[in-house]
Amino acid sequence: MERLLRSALARVVRRGSLTVVFASGKKVIFGDGSGEPLAMRFTSPAWEKQVALDPELKFGEAYMEGGLVVDRGDIAQILALLMSQVGLQVPSPPAKLLMKLRFLFRRLAQFNPRDRSQKNVAHHYDLDGRLYSLFLDADRQYSCAYFERPGQTLDDAQLAKKRHIAAKLLFNRPDLATLDIGCGWGGMALYLAENAGARVTGVTLSQEQLGVAKCRAEERHLADRAEFRLQDYRDVPGPFDRIVSVGMFEHVGVGHYDEYFTKIASLLKDDGVALIHSIGRSEGPGITNPWIAKYIFPGGYIPALSEVLPAIERAGLYVADVEILRLHYAETLKAWRERFLAHREEVERIYDERFVRMFEFYLASSEMAFRHQGMEIFQVQLAKREGVVPMTRAYIAEAEAGLKAAEKRNRPGLRLAGE
Repeated sequence: MERLLRSALARVVRRGSLTVVFASGKKVIFGDGSGEPLAMRFTSPAWEKQVALDPELKFGEAYMEGGLVVDRGDIAQILALLMSQVGLQVPSPPAKLLMKLRFLFRRLAQFNPRDRSQKNVAHHYDLDGRLYSLFLDADRQYSCAYFERPGQTLDDAQLAKKRHIAAKLLFNRPDLATLDIGCGWGGMALYLAENAGARVTGVTLSQEQLGVAKCRAEERHLADRAEFRLQDYRDVPGPFDRIVSVGMFEHVGVGHYDEYFTKIASLLKDDGVALIHSIGRSEGPGITNPWIAKYIFPGGYIPALSEVLPAIERAGLYVADVEILRLHYAETLKAWRERFLAHREEVERIYDERFVRMFEFYLASSEMAFRHQGMEIFQVQLAKREGVVPMTRAYIAEAEAGLKAAEKRNRPGLRLAGE
């Protein structure tokens, strides 16, 4: 089996310099010698066999369980080297067969009725709340930030994301009834209530997130404008002037797209606007990485626009605008990974060393997927009829300027201790 793994690595690693020490003690250098030298080793023949037969799943498991150890560089650099290679597009015969089988059964893996959806959400979002406070921004935005300029801080980029989305939602009058599908810890809903004058209903399937969102609304005296519920979007009554969903669509599942957009169409008023912000794949329909599906986001799937747009059309909705955000999520994930690793000892005290390696692998592999493998963010703006959204995009910058002014007015002033 060592021979099969060596053959696969030789086929994949054409550029760079990767030294691999196999369980037998044999050391092999792969690549053309360019770039920073990296090194890793396998601790047993069993792990070599598993990685050779199913690298998509077992490479991450080997790192989690100590079957793969990085001796030079870190796992992010190893993944960057592997995932940026052209040869990675030619998998070994066993891996190719597994990919075909997983694609064949992908709808079953993404079947997300109400009870299963709640269990899948709890798997990731109901983790110990201290974990997320260690690597997210102050507002706990757990989705792609919007970097307006190089060197912008994560907190400023997440604020810019909320502002950019709010601008596209056209809050042209106060008290617009707004639905936030998958509201997380409430950051977007509270932003819209505070700075856009909206009356927001946020729904989530996470008990942990619901509790935090409600507390934050009370603390900021916004409970009368921002209501949070533990509720499936399919059970929400309408109608609404505005609907927003940020980072939730990836959990819907390809078999539920018609159901999702039909529900949005039924909830949206005739002159309403909706904005869907989701991770997307640029290379057409695919499958969820099996390691991600098993350990991080069960039931999740990153769609191609070619899978999404037909469902929008069938629901009778107009696509008013589509924007693709390139590399913004790579920079977001890099910032999360650096913050996470800066607190790895604290995370280990909350969980254990295996969890630390699992979460590090998740952040690193996700970052490299956005840098090297065609992952992106799409923001799709929807309406029920023509003429609701202005003919040009000039309104976005104008609305962002108005929202910036509102942010300054609503930002609490600094006070000295004791005041």
